[in-house]
Amino acid sequence: MARKHKKEDPLHAALEALKRVSEAFARRRAQLARGAGLTEAQWRVLEQIAAEDFMPSLFARRQEQTPAAISKLIRQLLERGLVEVSIATGDARQRRYALSAAGRQAMEIVRKDRQRAIDRIWSGLDPRDLATFSAFAADLAERMERYEKSETRRKSENSRPEKTHRGGAGVRK
Repeated sequence: MARKHKKEDPLHAALEALKRVSEAFARRRAQLARGAGLTEAQWRVLEQIAAEDFMPSLFARRQEQTPAAISKLIRQLLERGLVEVSIATGDARQRRYALSAAGRQAMEIVRKDRQRAIDRIWSGLDPRDLATFSAFAADLAERMERYEKSETRRKSENSRPEKTHRGGAGVRK
């Protein structure tokens, strides 16, 4: 039978608070994108293009997306006139992506809306609380990343086929 957690349980209270913060960030990110007439995925691509040296295949890998999905997003952005593409100098196989004037304007809308929210939400918080939160969040992120790596490693080791010796007994290395 599942154990009921008391409201005073600090672990579950922290998990619930983190869930609320995460959901609020996700809703706010979607709201920011919509405010500039973008989807969140389009915004992510525009952010990367604005950072220069954008490589669709590398971006797809980092976002755990297929290259075809990223190509579709780029086509949408091209059709809307938010991105310009040219052939890279020195290597005609490479494409160079850049924000158009409309793309820069969309990103400026997002930047201003984001800054307004930061000013309203975060500016009144005590700097000591922010420092404590920042240290805690960094530690939590590091723990989560380490756990993710160890789980990935563990699962890949468990999915490897067993090696057999001549005697036929399976030996897992």
